[in-house]
Amino acid sequence: MADKKQNNSIEKLNFEDAIRELTNIVGKIEQGQIPLQDSIEQYEKGMTLIKHCRSILVKAEKRIEKISQIDDNKTSEEVEKDEEGNLPF
Repeated sequence: MADKKQNNSIEKLNFEDAIRELTNIVGKIEQGQIPLQDSIEQYEKGMTLIKHCRSILVKAEKRIEKISQIDDNKTSEEVEKDEEGNLPF
């Protein structure tokens, strides 16, 4: 049950906040500030954060590709308009 709550709260984080939290976890683990069991739990949380960040990046990449395709289409229409003096329909 706690894992579901944790996953839900992670899913609500934006990219920057997720990276910030991940950085904090890495710092704690690297400095040995927390006991082994807590380190393992933090590691699991970190892996969930990484998965979330990758998901956000994939969505952003798809948006960029879509925008690029739209821009490519506009560019080709503009070129055709310039060559013929009217829009291609």
